[in-house]
Amino acid sequence: MFTITIEYAFKKGAVMVSSKDVAKRAGVSQSTVSRVLNESDRVSKSNVDKVTKAMNELNYRPNSIARSLVSKQTKTLALISGPLHNPFFVETTTSIINYANEKGYKTNVFFENAGDNMSVYESVLSMQLDGIILSSIFMEDPIYEELKALNLPFVMFNRKHNKPGHFVEIDNEKSGKMAADHFLELGHERIGFIGGPLYTSTFYGRYIGFSEEIRKHVPLDEAFMHETDTSEQDVRDAVLKMMGRKHKPTAIFAATDSIAILAIDTLKELGYAIPEDISICGMDNVRMARHHSFELTTIGPNTDKNLGRLGIEHLIEMIEGNDDNKPVEVTIDPVMYERKTTCRI
Repeated sequence: MFTITIEYAFKKGAVMVSSKDVAKRAGVSQSTVSRVLNESDRVSKSNVDKVTKAMNELNYRPNSIARSLVSKQTKTLALISGPLHNPFFVETTTSIINYANEKGYKTNVFFENAGDNMSVYESVLSMQLDGIILSSIFMEDPIYEELKALNLPFVMFNRKHNKPGHFVEIDNEKSGKMAADHFLELGHERIGFIGGPLYTSTFYGRYIGFSEEIRKHVPLDEAFMHETDTSEQDVRDAVLKMMGRKHKPTAIFAATDSIAILAIDTLKELGYAIPEDISICGMDNVRMARHHSFELTTIGPNTDKNLGRLGIEHLIEMIEGNDDNKPVEVTIDPVMYERKTTCRI
């Protein structure tokens, strides 16, 4: 039996402060200091208070590397997010980092690299981590098997792989159907779609739900269906192609709020009024969707927490062993938020 002593790494003047100094100042044993540092529930509140006070007085900070050797945890997570030009990922990244911070975890953040994520994965897989949360995975992504082989907790949010795994998502097919039904109820028949890559579960599900519902009621014009890389230029090009046709759409389902906002900007530049000339419905219900300059009609999850927040909650429960090894398979029902960018034709 042996004890790893967590030593400090702070220098005050010429004096190096160690856990022995903390123990002496607090009037407790060095092993008690070690247990307090490792958040042991076997330490009395009185001793925790003494040690904490001594640490503050001595400006002592434990060495995080040494602590990880004792606890076998790094208290470090990796987040692999979608692109930052989409406000959905700005909001989810913020939620994930803030919640992880509250729980004592640091988060290393990486962003999707235009459909080629191998360099990102190489960086993540080379790190010492307690868990991974990601929204960058594709339905047939080969990285999935490598993630599984790590034997490390990971949760997918907003997107998921075709193989079983831990995920948190909105019901994308139901959301697409909901958008189609909304436009059809308003009397629209020429309805366009602008989405992202169909090799992701998010855009594939929204496209399938939308297109299948449209076909049940009116002809689906394939010229109005546009798959983009979600960039400003690609979305703009999709709008220009649709609006350049003789028979223009009277409504567009944008598969994210980010796409919807970019589409609105292009349409207004072309001189169209929203929704008088053309209706727009987005998807995700990001905070910006409520902006008073456009008040976007959109579809979002039936919960106050975004998918990133729900995903990080589940990931930390898995890491800390509070989930009873239950699979995380969360699909949230969508809700329509009808605002001012859609109207009856």
